Amino acid sequence: MNNYRIMLSWNNEAEGFQIPVNPESLDVKEESQGKTYNIVGKGGGTSETRAGEINVIKSPKLKEVGFSSFFPNQYYPFVNEEVPLFVPMYYINLIRKWMESQRPIRFIVAGDYNALTKASGIDGISDLNFPASIESFEWKEVAGSSGDIEYSLKLKEYVFYSARSVSTTVSDNGETVLVQQARVRPDERVRPETYTLHTGEKLRDVAKRLFGNAGRWREIQSLNGITEDKLKDLTAGTFLRIPQN
Repeated sequence: MNNYRIMLSWNNEAEGFQIPVNPESLDVKEESQGKTYNIVGKGGGTSETRAGEINVIKSPKLKEVGFSSFFPNQYYPFVNEEVPLFVPMYYINLIRKWMESQRPIRFIVAGDYNALTKASGIDGISDLNFPASIESFEWKEVAGSSGDIEYSLKLKEYVFYSARSVSTTVSDNGETVLVQQARVRPDERVRPETYTLHTGEKLRDVAKRLFGNAGRWREIQSLNGITEDKLKDLTAGTFLRIPQN
């Protein structure tokens, strides 16, 4: 498992790193949530109800990933020289920070396991790309290891959830039909609770930067009690509270 790389990032890749030493194994757990029931009925022919135990297939459970490796305190022959190498505590402190933020990270595995994947027409294993919660992080410095730190990391897939808007429309036969709005890409950014206005910035610019939607500038105006007259007088250094919804 040499021709692949593992990346961990946080806050829409505002922070992150590539694992400097690939683990010997990557344990991925994927399970279904099928449930079994016992039903009463006739047995025998194909047109008759099957009696006994049946299995109902449901949506799969969240993926779980686990691996162990170490953060080297120096370059070794097996460490990719193209990967920036930091002191071990740099990685430790980042992972601690991400756990304390109570926000998901992004877990990505990219590359090819071997030539067989190419021969099969498969680009690699980049489908392992999903937000995840850090379920467990253990590390230790082993005596005589020249400052290297061994660690084990367990992650669980995270699903962004929220209410989806529903609108109504009238079908061809005159019936009112509920239409669920299309799912939008989840926003993984960590939004600050406050913001200081920069030179030349307007509330529209702030809304675009923090929400990705300039149209939400009215929410910032309302939360901060800014009147229409004061909008023109906003200057650099103005302190703003930012909506968290």
